[in-house]
Amino acid sequence: MNNFPVPKQFLLYCLIGLSGTLLDFTIFSQLKHLNYQLANVISYASGTLLSFILNVRFNFRVTDKIPMRLVRFLGVAFLGLTASALLLRLFVGAWGFDRNYSKAATLVVVVFLQYNLNRRFSFRKYE
Repeated sequence: MNNFPVPKQFLLYCLIGLSGTLLDFTIFSQLKHLNYQLANVISYASGTLLSFILNVRFNFRVTDKIPMRLVRFLGVAFLGLTASALLLRLFVGAWGFDRNYSKAATLVVVVFLQYNLNRRFSFRKYE
């Protein structure tokens, strides 16, 4: 009885995003010896690159303007990283919450932000 079917592209984006997020979180949790912000940058970059490659190849199936799309995708990722860093600063730095739980909480916000921006900006079709 759902009047709003979920598009296949959105589901695949979420699955790909989940793989990037899992890589991000796995790397972040293994970098305990590093400052949490540095660990966040490294892990976030790894997940972002995986997501871009998989989205280009399997989801949006674009073959044109890949360098420009990558720059846009990285720009969106930078916005996500900034949001993640600010939220981590608040959760861990100011409030003293557990860094791994805090990282998980930031991922929810960042995934929704980036999906909407990437769909409209990074992977739009050119005529």
